[in-house]
Amino acid sequence: MKPGRIALFFAAVIAALAVACTLFPREGVEVAGHEFYLPPVPPTREAPTQPMVEEPAADTTAELDAAPRHASLYVADTARYPLSTTHCFSDTTDLRFWLPDSAFFDAFWEAAEQARGAGRILRVMHYGDSQIEMDRITCRLRSYMQRTFGGGGPGMLPFRTIIPTYAVRQYATGDLTHLSSFGDSTVSRSPGNYGPMMQCFRLGGSANVTLREAAKRGVDDRIKRFSNVRLVYNNRGSTLRATLTDRATKQQLPLQADSSGIGSLRWQLDSASNNLTLNVNGSAELYAVTLDNGPGVAVDNIPMRGCSGQQFTLVPLERLGQAYAQLDVGLIIMQFGGNSMPYLRDTKAIVKYCTSIGRQIDHVRRACPQARVLFIGPSDMSTRVRGQLQTYPWLPEVVDSLAATTTRHGAAYWSIYHAMGGYNSMLQWKKDNLAGEDYIHFTTRGAELMGDRLAEALAASYRRYTLRRHLTLNQPQ
Repeated sequence: MKPGRIALFFAAVIAALAVACTLFPREGVEVAGHEFYLPPVPPTREAPTQPMVEEPAADTTAELDAAPRHASLYVADTARYPLSTTHCFSDTTDLRFWLPDSAFFDAFWEAAEQARGAGRILRVMHYGDSQIEMDRITCRLRSYMQRTFGGGGPGMLPFRTIIPTYAVRQYATGDLTHLSSFGDSTVSRSPGNYGPMMQCFRLGGSANVTLREAAKRGVDDRIKRFSNVRLVYNNRGSTLRATLTDRATKQQLPLQADSSGIGSLRWQLDSASNNLTLNVNGSAELYAVTLDNGPGVAVDNIPMRGCSGQQFTLVPLERLGQAYAQLDVGLIIMQFGGNSMPYLRDTKAIVKYCTSIGRQIDHVRRACPQARVLFIGPSDMSTRVRGQLQTYPWLPEVVDSLAATTTRHGAAYWSIYHAMGGYNSMLQWKKDNLAGEDYIHFTTRGAELMGDRLAEALAASYRRYTLRRHLTLNQPQ
């Protein structure tokens, strides 16, 4: 066949398909009990878009690390899903918090301000799914907190690394059995024995872990050195012995726990180090190692791959409370929802999930009553609907329902979905190389941007707190 006829044939086929896509009923047709659809013809040019969140004011920018801004982001029309008016908003931007009351964060800000002067290490614990792995998002929040209120170090770590992190290099060996409430079927389960990281390592003899500064370029210098070290454990009756060695100075600091039960061993180095080894002997569950350089604020990254945020009640209230009591916790962040999104396909399923999240929040608040709890819901996520990528159909309802549930249970809510730009914003994030090929997870650049936006939201909350305090102190008597 001549080339001209081949080209004419393909042109005719394409034209026929275009006509079929245009005339085919948008609601599809049913044949023998099966529904069939044809994708609509895409527009020849993109619809006009609106700019996303405006650049922060100069005072906000000064509070954050210098980082590339992505002004090319756009937001889709979110009028289709109006926000509920039953919540107490801290502002009216896409970085707003849903709050149970307008002074919700005040106690935390007061504690953060006083921590450095009081010689205190106040913890912010950031739990989440795979979106926060490798210290993503958390690292930007930590940078803001520690520059504003003091402190340093990477924070809380499991005794042996499960997922590599940008924050610290970690190598562990010895008689260790991993127990976890999350992970694949190869991980051992032991309900009730997980500790504040929802996992632990059971020690049955001796083990050691080496902890060194992060090797990744661009990592905040504040996390590279540590002078305050803590081992949180559940001693199983025998004497738990631990020796911390500063590999640079060869200084050895032995400690032991003679009493059984949940406790912690603490070391205060004369000067900050970037290369430590911790040797342990005994029979115990090792819950966590904290590496801080206080006083000030410590920010922990606690990723739980594959989780939907429903693991907290697997740790008995008394045991979780005893573990939190070993730590000075001011704020607990729970970032979940993305892993459940594909399975939430009607209002009944959404109500069931939100009810479970309410129980998790209640459990954490009872275990750590002095801490404020902030829940962060799912980001925008795309799936194919009749051949086209778009926001999961039930995601906006999930976001509104989580916001209502969270505030009803005495916690705050922050929406990554709205911070991204709302409905169909993931398509633009992917186009700008801020999200991955799965249209679910952020790239490193996207995670850093989202971490900056979370820090911006909290910075705005802190400014409102200081303004209210100033106005109160200067009211005429």
